[in-house]
Order: sequence, then C-alpha cells, then structure tokens
Amino acid sequence: MYEHIVTFKFNGSITSEKEQALLKQIKAFKGEIPGIVELTAGMNVTEEIENMHGYTLALRITFENKQALDHYLPHPTHQEFVASLNGIIDNVIVIDYEI
Repeated sequence: MYEHIVTFKFNGSITSEKEQALLKQIKAFKGEIPGIVELTAGMNVTEEIENMHGYTLALRITFENKQALDHYLPHPTHQEFVASLNGIIDNVIVIDYEI
C-alpha cells in the first residue's frame, strides 16, 4: 500500500466557503477514483500556530498499491480538483511513501 499526504497553503483570495468546497471535492475522491483504501481530509485546527506556516487544509489517502497511486494523478476527478486551485494556492507539500 502507499500513503499520499498533501497539505495546502492558500493565498489571501480564498474564502472559507471555497475551502469547504475544496474539502467536499477531496472527500468525493474515494467514491470516484479506483484504488483508494482510505481517505481523510480536513482543516488544520492545530494550536501550534507557529508551526502551521500558513497550511490550512490537508489530506491523507491510502492507495492499494503504487499503480493505484500512479493512476490517481491523471484521473479526471483529481485533475478537476487541481484545476480548481488555480489562482488561490500559494504552495503545496506532497509526500508519498510505501506502507
């Protein structure tokens, strides 16, 4: 299995409504993208504000195998989500590893 972890840092133009819409999009991945074993996503609620560095949304997806992770990246549902980040994202951190 493979773990895929992503954190998002948005610019000042994002609204809380848009953040919630993005979160809803992410949570729909499990029903639409094959090979997802488990998915969690949410807004950063840490009290360690000095360690947030502006990252407010995160997701964690467990994939069946490397092939499922590889097919996720170009999947139309994922690409639609990526396109929705246009103009509102400052930075993204992605970590993939085998478990």
